[in-house]
Parts: sequence; C-alpha cells; structure tokens
Amino acid sequence: MVDSNNILYTDSLPAGTHWSLTMKRGHTLRLIDDEGGANVGMLFYNPYNLLERINIPDTLKCQHTFKLTKGNCLYSDMGHIFCSIIEDTFGWHDGVCGNTNQAMVASKWGAKSYQEFRNDWRQNGNDSFLVELAKYGLGTKDMAANLNFFSKIAVDNHGNMSYDTSITKAGSAIDLRFEMDTLVVFHTCPHPLNPVDEYPKHPVTYQILKADSVQDDDFCKNSCVENQHGFMNNYLYNLQN
Repeated sequence: MVDSNNILYTDSLPAGTHWSLTMKRGHTLRLIDDEGGANVGMLFYNPYNLLERINIPDTLKCQHTFKLTKGNCLYSDMGHIFCSIIEDTFGWHDGVCGNTNQAMVASKWGAKSYQEFRNDWRQNGNDSFLVELAKYGLGTKDMAANLNFFSKIAVDNHGNMSYDTSITKAGSAIDLRFEMDTLVVFHTCPHPLNPVDEYPKHPVTYQILKADSVQDDDFCKNSCVENQHGFMNNYLYNLQN
C-alpha cells in the first residue's frame, strides 16, 4: 500500500449513503471495507469537460479482463486514464452488474423512506448517483455504467452471474492513483446481486494520500501494451492542461 505517512485526509461513509469529490492528479484515493461485505458504486467524470466520463466496457476490453484489480487502469470514453489500481488486497472488483434502483431495493428488502425512517431508510445506488450528479448540473442522461468495488461476481458455464462472498473480509482495501484531475461520485448502497435477507449496512473508510510519481517501470503502465498507450494519451492531455 501507499505509505500511510502520506495520508492527507480520512473520513468514513456510512452504509447506504453517497458522496463526491474532485481528486487531483498525483493523489491516491484509498477505499477500506471496514467490516467486510461493503459495496462501493463509483463513477468518474472530467471536472473540466463533464462530457468525458468513465467507460467500463472499453476499460475491460482493452485490458482483456472481466474483473478489475491491481495493475488495471480505469479509462474514460476519450481514451484517457482516470486512475490506476496500484494496490488491492481484495483482488476482484465488478464492472458489469450495474446498480440498484428504488424498485429493486423495495422488492429485495422492502421500502423504507427517509421521511418515515430517517437514518434507517433504504437508499439505492441509482438515486444516490443522481443526487450527487445534480450538484454538478448532471442528470439521468449523464449516467454511465458504474464500478462496484469490493464485489466479486462468479459466472457459471451457462453465463449466469452470482454474488460471491468467498473473499469478503474486514479491512480489505484498494488504492486508486489518479492520473488526471477527476470528479469522483460514489455511494455505499448494496450490489444488485447481493442475496442477503436483510438490507446490507457496511460502512467504508476513504482516505486521500499523496502518490509517488509514475516511473518508467510502473506496474500499471506496463501491465499491457494498451495501458502504455493510455499513459501516452494522458501525457499529451496533461501537456495541454
């Protein structure tokens, strides 16, 4: 992991809540699953050109993978790298299953509104994203396929997907090193395939750290040829900004 002495900020996000912030290039966002069983849905946008956003299909295709873990980079729809996964103790993060919505949460766990239940209400990922996006003048049309950190998906021989808890443990962490300034929108609502009987409530700690500079032998940069091209795209982008 990045040296903890470089931690600049720490906060906790309770279960079923949402937040957003702009991560500056050269900094790392660390996510920690405090209790085990958490899910962190996340979207990325270019804060200076909000039309540019995370593209999960391209991210997976160009790196020839179904899962995301250490060594993978997370790409925009303009071929830039928002961030690189430089450390990961969990080992398997989802980019294909999407998000919960109000109807899904009500069907799986029952509806609980904020007006009636206050902090014990049951929020969903779709509405969480929309609340945060509205702060930046964005809405439903600006939604993209999202990441789900700390969620492993198993696929059988028939292509059926299921939620796999075999590697879930308290204290799992992932470090995202940002290669360009990035608007980060995230929530701690349940994964859409989570099969538990009760609405899952697992908080997440997030930390901002100063990152080391990218060297020629960087693991993420050299994990595949496509990532070398992505870092060159960022180099040209950053020359102009």
